Amino acid sequence: MTTTTVERPSRVAYAAALIGLVVVLDTTIMVIATARLADEFGVGLPVIQWVTTSYTLALVAVIPLSAWLMARFGAYRTYLAAIGVFTLGSLLAACSWNIESLIAFRAVQGLGGGLLMPVGMTIVLQSTPHGARGRTMAVLGLPVLVGPVVGPTLGGWLVDDVSWRAIFLVNVPLGIVGLVNAARTMPRDHPTGDRRLDVVGLLTLSPGVTALVLGLSEAGRLGRVAEVTVIVPAALGVALVGGHVARSVRMQRPLVRFALMRHRSFAAGSGTLAFFVAAYFGSMLVLPLNLQLIRGESAAMTGMFNIPQAIATGVALQVASRLSDRIDPRRIVIVGIALAATGFAGYGAVTAADTPYVQLIGWMVVAGIGVGATLMPTMTSAVRSLDGDDLASGNTVLQIVNQTMVSVGTAVTAVVFATLFAHRVDGADDVDGAYRLSETAREAAAPQMADALQGAMLLPVGLMLCALTVAVCGMRRA
Repeated sequence: MTTTTVERPSRVAYAAALIGLVVVLDTTIMVIATARLADEFGVGLPVIQWVTTSYTLALVAVIPLSAWLMARFGAYRTYLAAIGVFTLGSLLAACSWNIESLIAFRAVQGLGGGLLMPVGMTIVLQSTPHGARGRTMAVLGLPVLVGPVVGPTLGGWLVDDVSWRAIFLVNVPLGIVGLVNAARTMPRDHPTGDRRLDVVGLLTLSPGVTALVLGLSEAGRLGRVAEVTVIVPAALGVALVGGHVARSVRMQRPLVRFALMRHRSFAAGSGTLAFFVAAYFGSMLVLPLNLQLIRGESAAMTGMFNIPQAIATGVALQVASRLSDRIDPRRIVIVGIALAATGFAGYGAVTAADTPYVQLIGWMVVAGIGVGATLMPTMTSAVRSLDGDDLASGNTVLQIVNQTMVSVGTAVTAVVFATLFAHRVDGADDVDGAYRLSETAREAAAPQMADALQGAMLLPVGLMLCALTVAVCGMRRA
């Protein structure tokens, strides 16, 4: 795969960032809309969660194909097709007539969404000189600044004052604008067209990652692992992915080049990202419970509470990504992880039923700065020296690691919290039961719930310390 020279790579980056914003808005709006969708279709939360799960499973299933699609058909064509599929899935989801159709159309969205990040990032980085890739990654991180701030507010307004269908329809005009802009801006590449599909690799990696994420999602939903619906798919996923990796490192042209893990900088970046992503998304699972369970706040109030951290993350991401072109990214990442671990540890330590909000927000802002200083610089460091097919495979591997570890972090943290909750909280059998407590009973159980949350936060903090260890010991000095 070869690409044409781009005189202004920033235009390419902004085109990809616009599409990234659409995806982030869709994700953040869905968080707000879950309860409304359950009421609209008359189903329970376990069923409505499949609206999100189907999207995630389709997304992880298609990611392994991204490197081959770029080599076979070109990154330009693949990217435009992915935007079209995501936009079409959004339109179909808005036209859903029952919960089954909505779940199916969300899977269509996921098939497009799974290709957007690895393909878009490959196009942008291929268009950018090595020494300017940090600045370009900062542009790709703009959706992280805008999406979490705008998404919950926009989602709440659409759900309350317009219609649940509007949360999907809003993607359609944005997707069309993004498609036209990308078609005009993205560089056209020239694929060789002779890349044969590794069928065996596809039949092991895609089902393997999908089964693993399905098992982990079930563990997170149930709050326990000793279930057939958790153990069987997770074990199958580990076996398939492990077999695929062992086979791919011996092949000359595998579906995805996991042999890139032999490069120290890529392996260290991937390992740091794996632990950090698991920690971050695990913490994001339990932190909202402080307001909703312990303090009885609404979902809308919880979303507003997260805005300062989202802004801190976005601003830090912009600054840190640009700095990574001028100073050693390793130093930035180490400082970022240390700040994030400190912020989440401080939040967990002060969590109580009567902790002042300003104190909680302060610790979340510290954590947000750390998160923003870690994510993009780590990815930039991992792929900085890659080009061509290696860059496409590297971005694919990073996205597989990212999506898998999101599921690992949320599942393990959910299990730990559910276990601590069952042993320390009186009056509620499980976390779902706590939502049905009367106001008086909730206030009485609040100190015990805070104690369970403090214990659960130790896991994300521990995972961040693991990420810090990998960064210190594994990442090379630039």
